[in-house]
Amino acid sequence: MTIDPVELTADLIRCASVTPAEGGAIELLDRLLSESGFQTTRVDRNGIANLFARWGDAGNNKVFGFNGHTDVVPPGSLDDWTSDPFSAEVRGGKMYGRGAVDMKSGVAAFVTAAIEFTRNNPDACVVVTITGDEEGDALDGTTAILDWMATAGERMDVCLVGEPTCPDTMGQMMKIGRRGSMTTYITATGLQGHAAYPARARNPLPALVQLLDRLASHELDQGTANFDPSTLALTTIDTGNPANNVIPGAARATLNIRFNDAHKSSDLAAWIKAEADLITAETGVEFAMETKVSGESFLTPPGPLSDLVGAAVMAETGIQPELSTSGGTSDARFIRAHCPVIEFGLVGQSMHKADEHVVVEQIGQLKNIYLTILREYFA
Repeated sequence: MTIDPVELTADLIRCASVTPAEGGAIELLDRLLSESGFQTTRVDRNGIANLFARWGDAGNNKVFGFNGHTDVVPPGSLDDWTSDPFSAEVRGGKMYGRGAVDMKSGVAAFVTAAIEFTRNNPDACVVVTITGDEEGDALDGTTAILDWMATAGERMDVCLVGEPTCPDTMGQMMKIGRRGSMTTYITATGLQGHAAYPARARNPLPALVQLLDRLASHELDQGTANFDPSTLALTTIDTGNPANNVIPGAARATLNIRFNDAHKSSDLAAWIKAEADLITAETGVEFAMETKVSGESFLTPPGPLSDLVGAAVMAETGIQPELSTSGGTSDARFIRAHCPVIEFGLVGQSMHKADEHVVVEQIGQLKNIYLTILREYFA
């Protein structure tokens, strides 16, 4: 019996798995995969539900892996939705619901493709990894699965992440890498004083503004062979000073850098500190910094894996997908340390929006693409 990926998508949408809640989605997939002959293991950590499922014995065989997530962002105001965000209502050939495109349809497509393929190819080895912590802090999701795999001796030789990757048209784009992302929190500390006597104070604001201007006006790079130029965005400047006659003692700012493969986060953090030290030497204002790194830049060089995915997409859609490294971060940033990884999925225009939806026909197309990839990989 063939499992309908559209019905599975609807069943998953009806699971209100707003991160970090499991909502029944992981349980549903665990049951479906185990009943289909996969060996399943729950890899929960710190209250986050995760699932590892394997068909076949790795041994000396090749292992193809899929990765995805069932957690979703909150729906926001229900008044902005034309139907219940967890009802999976179909209208005009589109299925509406939170997670419809990001990424319960992708999970449904690769799970049903894996089940159908392994029924007809019992000697193959296919791994499915699904997390409930991609939209959250991502500390106990795919990283927990990878940690468990290392301990248990499990592996993937290549991995396909089913995130929505196409900007406008089905088949338009695959991701062969991602920019790194880091956020730096800066605190400038001076000396509070009366605004009428600035010489008796040390105002942190001019020093902070000077530092931020130096950072924001600096060209990090002009792009690399596979990446656009790195970007630095100032996201907030906070003083919290309600008085107009008081020079504040401290001020804070936050910046986010999306960086390509010309940089490492540690080098960028060192550059920010060096710039701050120069301002301190000039002004006497001290700077304290905390940096949080969401992920380093990575690239899966064009080659056999991207060729395999591209040929399958071309066969189903008639479109040769662009090789891209654009966009934000995904769990591929963790998998890349384990094996080569590519991302390919549906059109993501409505993800995280009210009335998020997926074109029903494209769910079947995506399953066919994944099925073709499996057939060709093990051919």
